[in-house]
Amino acid sequence: MSDTARILVIDDEKNYLMVMQALLSDAGYEVTALNDPEMALHFLEESEVDVVITDMKMPKLSGKEVLQSVKKSWPDLPVLIMTAFGSIESAVEAMRYGAFDYITKPFANDEMLLSVHNAVELSKAHRQYKILQESLEERYSTHHIIGKSKAIRDTLSIVDRVAQSRSTVLITGESGTGKELVARAIHFSSPRKEGPFVSVNCMAFNAGVLESELFGHEKGSFTGAVATRRGRFEQADHGTLFLDEIGELSMDLQVKLLRVLQERVFERVGGAESISIDIRVVAATNRNLAKMVEEGTFREDLFYRLNVVQIPIPPLRERREDIPLLIAHFGEKIAEDNGIPVKAFSIEAQNYLSGYEWPGNIRQLQNVLERCMVMVPGAVIGVDDLPPEIRGEESQFKSAVDLLPVELNLADTLDRIEAALIKRALVRSDFVQAHAAELLGISRSLMQYKLKKYNITGH
Repeated sequence: MSDTARILVIDDEKNYLMVMQALLSDAGYEVTALNDPEMALHFLEESEVDVVITDMKMPKLSGKEVLQSVKKSWPDLPVLIMTAFGSIESAVEAMRYGAFDYITKPFANDEMLLSVHNAVELSKAHRQYKILQESLEERYSTHHIIGKSKAIRDTLSIVDRVAQSRSTVLITGESGTGKELVARAIHFSSPRKEGPFVSVNCMAFNAGVLESELFGHEKGSFTGAVATRRGRFEQADHGTLFLDEIGELSMDLQVKLLRVLQERVFERVGGAESISIDIRVVAATNRNLAKMVEEGTFREDLFYRLNVVQIPIPPLRERREDIPLLIAHFGEKIAEDNGIPVKAFSIEAQNYLSGYEWPGNIRQLQNVLERCMVMVPGAVIGVDDLPPEIRGEESQFKSAVDLLPVELNLADTLDRIEAALIKRALVRSDFVQAHAAELLGISRSLMQYKLKKYNITGH
């Protein structure tokens, strides 16, 4: 498939067709110009097109009718409406039917080119989303875990193997990496999938309340205990109990949890009756439990009981190839949740998102995507629409450096980076050396010296 964007222009006025053909061809687009809207719709059925530009008022079919036909058969294909100044109301109505934009005749060339550029970016993003979605293997969607990187495939491989057992699992990883999602994948891939999946965040309660949350309490066992209450352990019987932030447990609760793991028996707070349960425990933490054992803040025997099978979840910066997949997945979900059209991220914006460090991992990425989807008015989200911390040069450079092997020789690495930057500047300036030098902030003579040094052909 060619990278050149393909534009279909429909207008019964031949003069405008000639103008559009020349303008868009000079801008590097592949243009098909037709004066018959019915013929244009037949052309769409047989040809791949990235953007449709149609006049509003035409014989046979109006621009609105063309728009409706396009949206019915190719809902992701952007359509630009051209209209005379006196018909702006019709163009605004067309926007409600899904037009990407409208341009009034006579138009300014730069205005038309900007609108076409944005439409092409949207079209490319839609096409990329489809490719990414098709690349997601069935088992990833079964787990509801998005990704195809080696890091996430290794994680899912452990999930598949451990799911069939009764073994206790400890999931480790930074905040926001999706530890509960992995816990759910274990449960719903296991023989216990018909039983309950019960989750409790150990950091969300103080020690006294957490004990009652976990083990339940008898009526009258403390002030306010007006009825007997089943705890999370009982609720999870014949299923899976997920203990998130397990490193936050008090030493007293650690002892009680150890007994449950050993004997599968406990008593409610204020009760004397022993209650037997059949559960699987999956715990998670973003802390270093082994270090806490050394420091005396976490019981060694409990650590070994929990750490039968450990599943480390990689941070997002170690699975950057999954970021475009996550952008596509969350983009559709956010649009559906908020009742808004799916907005596309330009290729350059996606590159910035993929290059960022993401200290808050997937949770931070999801928040950034939602903020952009809700707040940016246009259909295409560009680099300037991203939060400052993501488009900042320092964060982008840091991320790029982190991807380099530690053993690299400094001088050789700097030479390779410099050569790559010069090649990129040449491409962006259509191999005009003076423009490339200007982009890099160096003199033409220094540019010529660098081209010779790195044996780069400057044309």
